[in-house]
Amino acid sequence: MACVRKRRGKYVVDWRDGAGVRHWKSFDKKGDADAFRDQVGLEARQRVSPTIPASSTMTEYAEHWKRLIAQTVKSRTLARYSEMMRLHVLPQFGKLRVRELNRGQLKLFLTEKLSLGLQKRTVRNIQAVIRVMLNAAVEDGLIATNPAAKLGRALKLTVSKTTRQEEIKAMTKVQRQHFLATVLQHAPRYYPLFFVLAGTGERLGEALALQDSDLDLNAQTIRIARAFAEDGTLDTPKSGHGRTVDLSQALTAVLARHLTTLKHDRLKHGWTDQTPWLFVTQNGTPLDPANVRRAMTSVLKKAKLPLHFTPHCLRHTYASILLSEGVPAPYVQEQLGHATIELTVSTYGRWLKKKAPGALDRLDAIPSQSERAVARGSKVVAEGAYTQNPQTGAILQLPEMSLKSMEPATRIERATCGLRMA
Repeated sequence: MACVRKRRGKYVVDWRDGAGVRHWKSFDKKGDADAFRDQVGLEARQRVSPTIPASSTMTEYAEHWKRLIAQTVKSRTLARYSEMMRLHVLPQFGKLRVRELNRGQLKLFLTEKLSLGLQKRTVRNIQAVIRVMLNAAVEDGLIATNPAAKLGRALKLTVSKTTRQEEIKAMTKVQRQHFLATVLQHAPRYYPLFFVLAGTGERLGEALALQDSDLDLNAQTIRIARAFAEDGTLDTPKSGHGRTVDLSQALTAVLARHLTTLKHDRLKHGWTDQTPWLFVTQNGTPLDPANVRRAMTSVLKKAKLPLHFTPHCLRHTYASILLSEGVPAPYVQEQLGHATIELTVSTYGRWLKKKAPGALDRLDAIPSQSERAVARGSKVVAEGAYTQNPQTGAILQLPEMSLKSMEPATRIERATCGLRMA
């Protein structure tokens, strides 16, 4: 229970937190002390007792936290969290008790990381990992508030939508065509894979996890139902569920030839007991993502294209070209597997068509005969002829209302209560 005591001209709030640890805080004004006492009293009533020791260090709690989230996040996410903690957070705060970590320490720590030359994105990821872990500590009742909350915004680590779009690296249509032609010439074994990446917008892990049964060449579609993580484990796609994407005629033909070659190789090398992966090594095993990246770098050098392009950039290339060609954003969203249209637009908005020459003329266009027939059938408009005002250019309808449409509706009103008939 919190209480206020006057000591040496100050008003001191004396209280114990949910872990039973005693605290004091002094104020110049009694009103401020009373308000703070009420606040900590409310927090004490709402706080759940800690599920782990109150003296837990950052290292101890990090291990506890990783065990908890191992069942709810993807292996790649867990590996990234673990790497950030091991390389950056724990060397600095590992021996410190979680309850002793404060906002000022975190601000100084992140600012020093920036001054050491780390990219803003890396520092932002470090802050995000700390924030997520301390959110769990709040839920566990170990701390009352999260000192890392909104710290990324306070230090201007967040990236604006415009900057995020500018950071996206996508090939032009000419670069894409030149890249695929160079792959076919210098690395033909990788040609079907790179064509799939550039022609469907799949992530590399999704493409490497494709199997024969995922293809429907008659319908010109691929079913994306699984994905390989960086460590080789098989998981669901990033969105958590599968999707079906469309294929172009050219890509369908390439995959048909690839399936024929693959079936021949299986018979030749006796791979009948192997899982039927669509893209395999010469030994029939799934391709290693690192080898795919090395192969792409080699092709980029031969094609004299920028080396900053990666397999994931082919996904950006796919989306940017479709949107710049006027393909509806909802369709691109479904193909990419984005959860919301907002994500698609915020990521690739700079490729959306901003102008539509002649679009407003459609407002004044004379309806076709079929459109007028539909309108008559739905009784929305009456039959009529259309003419154009020579002065304004506006399209006018000259109605020819039928007699039936002009008849008033028959309606009998109920007598109003309280009125006497004469």
